[in-house]
Amino acid sequence: MSTAANRHFTRRQAIAGAVGTAALAYAVPGLAHDPVKKPNFLFIMADDLGYADLSCYGQRDYRTPVLDSLAEQGMKFTHGYANSAVCSATRVGLITGRYQYRVRVGLEEPIGAGNHGLDPAHPTLPSLLQRQGYHTALVGKWHLGALPDFGPLKSGYDEFWGNRGGGVDYFTHEVNGRADLWDGDVAIEAQGYYTDLLANRSIEYLETRAAEGKPWLLSLHLTAPHWPWEGNNDAGRAESARIDAITAPLAIAHYDGGSAQAYADMVTNMDQNIGRILVRLAELGMEQDTVVVFTSDNGGERYSLNWPFSGIKTELLEGGIRVPLIVKWPGLTAPGSETDAPALSMDVLPSFLAAAGGSPDLAFPTDGTDLRPALMGAGLPPRDLAWRFHNKEQRAFRRGQFKYLKIGPEEYLFDIIADPRERGNLAARMPEKFAELQAAWLAWNAGMLPDPGDVSSFGWTPDHMPDRYTGEE
Repeated sequence: MSTAANRHFTRRQAIAGAVGTAALAYAVPGLAHDPVKKPNFLFIMADDLGYADLSCYGQRDYRTPVLDSLAEQGMKFTHGYANSAVCSATRVGLITGRYQYRVRVGLEEPIGAGNHGLDPAHPTLPSLLQRQGYHTALVGKWHLGALPDFGPLKSGYDEFWGNRGGGVDYFTHEVNGRADLWDGDVAIEAQGYYTDLLANRSIEYLETRAAEGKPWLLSLHLTAPHWPWEGNNDAGRAESARIDAITAPLAIAHYDGGSAQAYADMVTNMDQNIGRILVRLAELGMEQDTVVVFTSDNGGERYSLNWPFSGIKTELLEGGIRVPLIVKWPGLTAPGSETDAPALSMDVLPSFLAAAGGSPDLAFPTDGTDLRPALMGAGLPPRDLAWRFHNKEQRAFRRGQFKYLKIGPEEYLFDIIADPRERGNLAARMPEKFAELQAAWLAWNAGMLPDPGDVSSFGWTPDHMPDRYTGEE
């Protein structure tokens, strides 16, 4: 074994106790899946996880050894982005492989009142993989429309086990006193901490797939660390009981609740449960045939660490859209590699589909790009990235190192490589570059659906958090 490989093995061995000795198999370099065999895909999405909420991205108050190890085994993106600064809109971009602004449900930030949902006729990542012979499953959060018109089983998933809305209590699996836990289209009851239950179900799915031998996609969409902030401990159970006694609408948002410790408990529990899944994947002999991706649906919220960026969820500042992105792709990613290639949620579809031997539906061309060249260390061709957000009329457009940003009436130009905290407004200093990016955003937006003005769009006010907006709204 080479010196470098031995160092990698030693690092992995040091944290093996956190996830079980079977995980040591991850340390063996040079192994790749059969080039003829279609890879399996394990896609894991956290909910409201900030850029620096993992220790491999900068968190120092607690450790996330499993996800740190995944980064050691694969590639860490330092310029990973969510398609939106809020959950359901990002999920539209992810599942369609397109800017969410191309479909009406994608304008919701997040889905609110009204019968909005993903049109079952729209091709999706799971439905396109089904055409390539894949078995597909969603475990966890759907948040793309309610029954009877919308649902995971109508949009390409063979199986679904989880919640249909935006979030649930981790112990009661309820929101506003109503249970939101489903097996397919059947409402069910289950006992246990929600993140644990999702990991249990994922492991059951892997065991079934190992026996079958068919390629598969497992989308594990966790609700952690989305509120309510309840760790899997006595303090978390007490908070669940307190929230359950409140009759006000959306009590689980509990603006009077949470703490840094509760948040750490949730993230570390998530990390441990992902470890359970990865260990079982290895035990079943499928590790080297499986692509593993971990990311978040948007930037972090109240207790997150988004450092070094400013902004949080619902804002198009980097902290609202820059997210962790880790990819372990046997045969492509070198252990411990890192890239500054910008990547978006919607890039997952073209990347997975190309590896499976398929292509996007010609009637619904992807806006994403195949990330495999970046995963092999070659980078990606230059491209523009664009966002908009109804609340406060936000706009963002990135071209290379420069980013155009609009929040309310104010407009900015930042060099986000030299100034990642977006403090130095270069609009007056570089008027030509500012005008170039401003015009480019307008040209891009002309190809998207217009904002109808009545969408659900969330943003922070001083009664939520005093450090966000202290002046008049």
